[in-house]
Amino acid sequence: MRALFVIDMLNDFLNPDGALYCGDSARKIIPFVKQKIEEFHKNGDSVVFICDSHDPDDLEFKMFPKHCVTGTTGAEIIDELPVEERDLIIKKKRYSAFYGTNLDEVLRRLKISEVHVVGVCTSICVMDTVGDLRNRDLSVIVYKMGVADFDPEAQEFALRRMEKTYATKII
Repeated sequence: MRALFVIDMLNDFLNPDGALYCGDSARKIIPFVKQKIEEFHKNGDSVVFICDSHDPDDLEFKMFPKHCVTGTTGAEIIDELPVEERDLIIKKKRYSAFYGTNLDEVLRRLKISEVHVVGVCTSICVMDTVGDLRNRDLSVIVYKMGVADFDPEAQEFALRRMEKTYATKII
């Protein structure tokens, strides 16, 4: 079985007035991400929204501005994306979607063997989650048109690293 991971497509990252806006390049991926979600829905495949969700005093805020605080509008999935009742939402407090979540259990229960990935930020949450997927020997595909980062150089490095080091398919 396959699943689509939609990583951090949240108001604080994707809206220009968001606390940690990823920039116009991130806005440009929204139509592609929406298309992939609709494709996975149509095929009956799993869609997993991975969502940053921090406590108000999270230590991560020593490194980044306060963002995606649990219960705020900034932590909500952007309105442009179709979320169905059957979709899964995994709330995370760190870069990898596996850290402190039940994502391992979810993937085993659904018998997922291949994960397709879209979202932000390529060099942080996307790359760390992909690394953890590969450490679990899952097949991973990252859509270059479906990921974005604050920093174009970091984006290119992350795509190369996922492809060369993690043996991830980048298309």
